[in-house]
Amino acid sequence: MIKPKISAVINTWNEEKNLAECLDTLDFVDEIIVVDMASTDDTKKIAKQYTDKVYDHPYVGYVEPARNFALSKASGNWVLIIDADERIPRTLASKLVDIVTNDEADFVRVPRKNLVFGQWLKYSRWWPDYNIRFFKKGYVEWQDAIHRPPITTGQGINLDADPKYALIHHHYRTLDEYLERLIRYSNQQVKELLAEGYKFSLSDLISKPIGEFLSRFFAGEGYKDGLHGLTLSVLQAFSTFVVYLKVWQEEGFTPQKDVLTTPVFQKLIGSKFRELKYWLYTVKIHLSGKKSERFALKIKRKLNL
Repeated sequence: MIKPKISAVINTWNEEKNLAECLDTLDFVDEIIVVDMASTDDTKKIAKQYTDKVYDHPYVGYVEPARNFALSKASGNWVLIIDADERIPRTLASKLVDIVTNDEADFVRVPRKNLVFGQWLKYSRWWPDYNIRFFKKGYVEWQDAIHRPPITTGQGINLDADPKYALIHHHYRTLDEYLERLIRYSNQQVKELLAEGYKFSLSDLISKPIGEFLSRFFAGEGYKDGLHGLTLSVLQAFSTFVVYLKVWQEEGFTPQKDVLTTPVFQKLIGSKFRELKYWLYTVKIHLSGKKSERFALKIKRKLNL
């Protein structure tokens, strides 16, 4: 029986600081494919030290359109998708090899351990952050839209939400890095919204960012990640706010007069304020160590809503 071949596929753009450490963790694969999107640093030079299969793709600002092109260059029966700022621990590598050997699935959702500003975010909707990254060739296809899940066929499995089976992702190392990506990603998100016929909405400008913050910091228990959780929840809310502001910009900054007195604004603010109070009481309930205190807080939460 012929041993199945594993191809690792990496799309890059100015990744000279990350790429070597990433490629060093891929000694268990049979082939490495690097598709570079017009890097201006030494990314391609570093890649060629590890593989002769280095290809070019036009720069598009985000990875999805180039991913299917990269997949077409892979000759393996199985494909591992990895980004330059990610690392494969030995325990995950062994697990992936076992899956291939035992033919356990057609595609695999892999948990991802996101390190943001130097800390692993265990909450804030950043864990286990499952991504389809390992699959039989031909069973997974990416869409061109940004941050959209791929199209799959066949049978999939989830690896356990255990750090030993997780991709290690050095996500945002600095604020500057976050803000730089925010500009690139928000531009693409606006293009997609406009292509779908979306029109600027004052309601969305207010509710979407607030909803993003509440869902991460409270519903996603981001408060358990401490200041890191608060910071990322605020930044994600701000990123959402920027997207809808840019839609307004595309429409020519149409004047929106008397915003404070509009029924839409007042209703939304009232609704979100009640939602905030609900979550504040909920957090207090979860953190309380006394049964009687939790009962009293539940009553206050109900009366204040």
